[in-house]
Amino acid sequence: MTETLIPAWVDGELTPVEKLEVHQRGLRHQAISVFVMRDGKVLMQRRALGKYHTPGLWANTCCTHPHWGEPSETCALRRLGEELGLSGIPLTPRGTVEYRADVGGGLIEHEVVDLFIGEAPAGMEPNPNADEVCDTAWMAPDDLTRDVAEQPDRYVPWLKIYLRDHADRILDTVGAS
Repeated sequence: MTETLIPAWVDGELTPVEKLEVHQRGLRHQAISVFVMRDGKVLMQRRALGKYHTPGLWANTCCTHPHWGEPSETCALRRLGEELGLSGIPLTPRGTVEYRADVGGGLIEHEVVDLFIGEAPAGMEPNPNADEVCDTAWMAPDDLTRDVAEQPDRYVPWLKIYLRDHADRILDTVGAS
């Protein structure tokens, strides 16, 4: 795994820190989360089985960390392409949230997340990178909320937090025209 430096707070100062170290130490760090919608449904991804945390769990369209010095929206657009082969989707910022969650294996996500939503054009389908994503699905928000409540172990911790605490920032826009 290539060392990736991401923005994290160490002793109150934003500093470049290796991504795995950030999660091992549970450092507060910057992240992005994207929800791509189409025809009133949210594009979900199932994380590749080779991911170092939460492998095989379902997550929102795209979640990642900006590289040191990379703007959040640039990161979001880059990772939509790298993970899902998606491009040309305009993103709308939906604010910033913070959470802390145990993601297993002694790793902690303590993220300050810039949220983005985007609307995919009709007929656009993802072309997932198998190193990042092992499956995708378009889900209606009500079906997603119900499935997370009924089968929480299938989903990443941050998605459960987003749905519980921030659905109004994210899902209220689904299907709105």
